[in-house]
Amino acid sequence: MIHKTALVVGAQGVIGRNLINHLQTLDDWDVIGLSRRGGATDGCVRYISVDLLDASDTRAKLAGLKHVTHIFYAAYQDRPSWAELVAPNLAMLVNVVEATEAVAMNLQHVSLMQGYKVYGAHLGPFKTPARESDANHMPPEFNIDQQDYLEVRAARAGWSWSALRPSVVCGFALGNPMNLAMVIGIYAAMSKELDLPLRFPGKSGAYDTLIEMTDAGLLARATIWAATDPRCANQAFNITNGDLFRWNEMWPKIAAMFDLEVAPPLPMSLDVVMADKEALWNRMVAKHNLAPTPYQDVSSWRFGDFVFGWDYDFFADASKGRRFGFHEFVQTDAMFGDIFADFRQRRIIPE
Repeated sequence: MIHKTALVVGAQGVIGRNLINHLQTLDDWDVIGLSRRGGATDGCVRYISVDLLDASDTRAKLAGLKHVTHIFYAAYQDRPSWAELVAPNLAMLVNVVEATEAVAMNLQHVSLMQGYKVYGAHLGPFKTPARESDANHMPPEFNIDQQDYLEVRAARAGWSWSALRPSVVCGFALGNPMNLAMVIGIYAAMSKELDLPLRFPGKSGAYDTLIEMTDAGLLARATIWAATDPRCANQAFNITNGDLFRWNEMWPKIAAMFDLEVAPPLPMSLDVVMADKEALWNRMVAKHNLAPTPYQDVSSWRFGDFVFGWDYDFFADASKGRRFGFHEFVQTDAMFGDIFADFRQRRIIPE
């Protein structure tokens, strides 16, 4: 068995955290996690706190990582506009790859986490199902710039790359700006605390359109598959649970998971209506003996507004992954049930 060393970039996010959890179940991997927050060493995993926007800090902190064989890049810096996202997110990837490449003589593969922004899904109605062969759209788009950089760099350096394109990723992570499961879980728990029915807060059209999700555990397994199967070298893959749904059918199922009734949808900005709920959250933490989690760490309301505002179909064709050998799937309503059960076990939301 050939031993490998993974460098997971964005280790505390929902994608990076679940990827590390999966790697810990595999016997042939050592793991190094990079994030601004760092982390405590745990078994085969050690963490490094680093400012990836600082090229000098990145080179200094990564100078000893000579055994890295695979980079799994899932870091993200949020900015107010699409154009402003490009420079920091491209710079972080460049800094990591070039600092690692300089010291890791056996670097084999760089895995890039993307999303449906590649297809213009964030801009408005886009071609569905989206396919990996679809043409790029008018820039700015940092996902495309990142892939362009990897393609050129890999051809010169001799390692391979892969790009994973999940839909909305659902799993456990705190302090993450893009965590829909946390949005729904906290929103539902607060609705129950206030003795309110669960209302869909998005645009009216969004309640009836087709959408899909990607379980973070499924994505982790697909990421390792794509990074280690030679057939997947220098390829991009859409990774999804495998089923489609409409919120008008999923929302009552989610309400039932919290023993809540459903009332008709009411379009509202969660970022606005939940802005004054920190005091309520703190009362809930004390009343239900929850883990002492700051409100800002469970609040991804802006992202919730973004997802619930998609009043157009939002899905991709994931058959390429199956043709290349990845056949796993997850039932999305079961995924939500498992995630909320995990939140309760962690004492993030009440029983």
